[in-house]
Amino acid sequence: MNDNHNNSAEPNGENGNLQFLNDTIPCGFMKYTCEKQPRITYINPNMLKMLRIPKPEEGEIDYRQMYESNIFLMVPMEERRRFSKYLNRVYATEAPIAGEMTVLRCDGTRARVFGWVTKTVNEQGQEEFQSVCMDITEHHQKRTAGERARYLKALTDVYDKVFSFDLDTNTLTCLYAKEGSALKPFLDIAMRIDDAIEKWLVAAVEEKDRDALKSFFNDFCQKRLYQADAKPPQITYRALSSDGSEKEYTGIFIREDESASFFCVRQLPGDHQAQVLKSENDQLKEGMRDLMMQFSDGIAAFEITPDGLVKPMYASENVCEFFGYTRQEWMPLTESYTPIENFVAYSEVAYEDFIELLRNGEAEFSYFDFATESQRRIKAICSQRKTGGTSSRFVMLYDMEDGDDKKEKSLPENRAVFIRTFGYFDVFVGDKPIAFRNKKSKELLALLVDRRGGYVTSEEAIGFLWEDEPSNAMTLSRYRKVALRLKNTLEEYGIPGIVETVDGKRRIVMERVQCDLYNYLSGKEEYAQLFKGSYLTNYSWGETTLGELYRDIEETI
Repeated sequence: MNDNHNNSAEPNGENGNLQFLNDTIPCGFMKYTCEKQPRITYINPNMLKMLRIPKPEEGEIDYRQMYESNIFLMVPMEERRRFSKYLNRVYATEAPIAGEMTVLRCDGTRARVFGWVTKTVNEQGQEEFQSVCMDITEHHQKRTAGERARYLKALTDVYDKVFSFDLDTNTLTCLYAKEGSALKPFLDIAMRIDDAIEKWLVAAVEEKDRDALKSFFNDFCQKRLYQADAKPPQITYRALSSDGSEKEYTGIFIREDESASFFCVRQLPGDHQAQVLKSENDQLKEGMRDLMMQFSDGIAAFEITPDGLVKPMYASENVCEFFGYTRQEWMPLTESYTPIENFVAYSEVAYEDFIELLRNGEAEFSYFDFATESQRRIKAICSQRKTGGTSSRFVMLYDMEDGDDKKEKSLPENRAVFIRTFGYFDVFVGDKPIAFRNKKSKELLALLVDRRGGYVTSEEAIGFLWEDEPSNAMTLSRYRKVALRLKNTLEEYGIPGIVETVDGKRRIVMERVQCDLYNYLSGKEEYAQLFKGSYLTNYSWGETTLGELYRDIEETI
């Protein structure tokens, strides 16, 4: 893309209007294509500044070009699914969407922006998205700090100790401890995670439970603990209390964001109290099962306090989506109270409509269902719980009509994958090369391609990727990170299905890619001249296959 073209501004044309907007309000502005993996066709100076994209120096990476080739590079991994869905919604309904989201700056930091996305047709008659946004990072940080304080207050009402694990800084901080706790002098002091686990969380634990607890924390640090569509991970163990007696405790991890979580600990009640709580929980679960049998298409249950706070108790997957949350985002909400206006901020329901639902007891809503790519209509029923005190309710949502016959158009699919092995190894999605951020993840994919559909174990992969190092706990941990980065990269480009993973073993799904090696080996005449004498020039281990290719030529001759 040419800089002069991008930043020009005709006084009476569309760019003239953009210049007026740019001069009066410091907004970022972008145009990008209506594709599954949108390409940026225009980006104004304010947006470049907001994303901290530097001007390329000679011999350095052109980060602007990378961002322009794939807009998802500026969207954090946890936000990409939602952003993609919103683009689908804008495309299908041809109506703009406004709201907040987090973006990744070029230097690795994050910014919070407020803006809108709309779909239009450009002067060439091509459909395109346009976005205007303002940087609200400072305001967002202040607001988030307030919300975090309220969240923490809710946790301290339930738990005896609350710790913060931050994997980005490798620190563990004790945020709260009850009066009389030995941790009181260490509040808000960050320690290295390994040291703090030993000193604060394991030292007093009964010996037979220590290994299990250490393994639990190790899985968290390796990001293996959280499972999709599962409850927050927790563990029960016995340890010495402050009075010297042995007590039973439960600890639970509650995700704060992608790198930070609260670890909350409380002493379990005595046997009599535990039985009472179990009975109450069983009754609640039984009631929830009865409701789910009646409304199998979707159910949500949440408590609403008289002062307008919401605490979700349960939601099936489609109801989470209706309220604008992923399953992983929903679970932390069940651990605290959230203001109603915040709770419905990303939902298909306007705040006023939600209040009307609570007032009248039932309502109907239209929404765009991304799973079926269709416009659907649902019924919501709100019934008050028959207990005194707080105003607790069950809210149920279910489909009123079949949306299959009302399928809307969706973004055009463009996922042709071509892999080049003759010469240097590269992968192309459409006509765009994948910009691998990690060399080892690219090499791992090359290894899978070289194996031609056969499974590669962790030990085998380590032997190729780190030829001079043995397979041990350290290299295995390193390999898992490489495999995760490969998975994330393929997801960024919308092609996660080209690699299959089973019990830690991985393979390339040959039928989902086009590859010069596979075409050449097919024996078809039109591919006979593809091999020119070089193969996977990037990697020394490719010489084995290179030798086989030469032998095949000699046998043919």
